[in-house]
Amino acid sequence: MVAKAYYMYVLLCADNSFYCGFTDDVARRFATHQAYQGAKYTRVKRRHPLKLIYQEKFANKHDALSAEYHFKHQTRLKKETFLRVHGVTW
Repeated sequence: MVAKAYYMYVLLCADNSFYCGFTDDVARRFATHQAYQGAKYTRVKRRHPLKLIYQEKFANKHDALSAEYHFKHQTRLKKETFLRVHGVTW
């Protein structure tokens, strides 16, 4: 049996903030955010449009959740550094 993959992803919001989450289906989850039905944070109209700028695949849910937690608990500067190191420009 193949283990299910999970992803940590980062959205760039129209107000220049970042939103980080985890999922087992990035495209489906992004569509949910785009439809104002995702997390409370992305339901706010002034944060739209959203742009998916980063995703990383993990072998299990625990590792994806851990990556999400660590990203969310960084300063803005450290989040920007992380994204740059991973080849993301916004």
